Amino acid sequence: MSDNILKIQGLKVAYGGIKAVKGIDLEVNKGELVTLIGANGAGKTTTLKAITGTLPDCKVEGTISYMGASLKGSKSFELVQQKLAMVPEGRGVFTRMSIHENLLMGAYTRNDKAGIDADVEKWFTVFPRLKERAAQMAGTLSGGEQQMLAMARALMSHPNLLLLDEPSMGLAPIMVEKIFEVIRDVHKQGITVLLVEQNAKLALEAANRGYVMDSGAIIMGGNAQDMLHDPRVKAAYLGEE
Repeated sequence: MSDNILKIQGLKVAYGGIKAVKGIDLEVNKGELVTLIGANGAGKTTTLKAITGTLPDCKVEGTISYMGASLKGSKSFELVQQKLAMVPEGRGVFTRMSIHENLLMGAYTRNDKAGIDADVEKWFTVFPRLKERAAQMAGTLSGGEQQMLAMARALMSHPNLLLLDEPSMGLAPIMVEKIFEVIRDVHKQGITVLLVEQNAKLALEAANRGYVMDSGAIIMGGNAQDMLHDPRVKAAYLGEE
C-alpha cells in the first residue's frame, strides 16, 4: 500500500453556475503536515467539506480517496469511525454540554474506557485552561478556548488524518501561537494533518508541504520552506516584497 492517506484528483465543485473548485489535485502522505493556503473565498473550506461530505446541495466531480478507498457516498459520521476527523471553521463545539462532555463526544466511536479517561487527562495537560473549567458549559468559553476544545475533541477519536479549517481565525495573537504550538506537537506525535489556514506564514512554517489556492484552482505547490521564500508567495500572502 502507498503512503497516501488522502488523494484528491480532478475535484470540481459547482453551486449552480458558480464554480467554487475547478479541478484540483492534492495529496497528503502518511505523517505529513500539509497546508492549503489562500485568500478568503479561494475554495479552501469547500475543498474540506467535499472531503467530509458536508457540502450543501451542489455538483461534485472528481475522486477523493482516503487510505486507498473512495470516500464517495460516505456519511460524515462514518468518517470518524474510519479515523478521519475534522475541526470545522467556527469550531462547532456543543455549547450546552460541558467541556468534559464535549471531549467524551469526541471518543464516541471508542469503548476503551480506561484509554478514553487517559486521553481526557492527556488533553487537559496540554490545555490546562480546559481542565480548570472541565464542568463549564462550552458555550461560555472564549473563542480561543473553544478552538482548544474543538481540537482536543477531534483528537479523542485517535484520527489517522486530522483536518483543520482556519484554526487561527478570530483569535488573539497569543492564542494563535498556542494553537500552532499544539498543531506542531500533534504532528510530532505522528498524526497526519491537512491544515487550511489564512495565516500563510505560520502555516508554512509548521508544514512539510504546501499548496496555494486561488479562485478555486491550485496555482502552486511544493516544499513549505521553499514556498516561504518564494517571491510570489511573499508578495501575495506574507505581505513582503
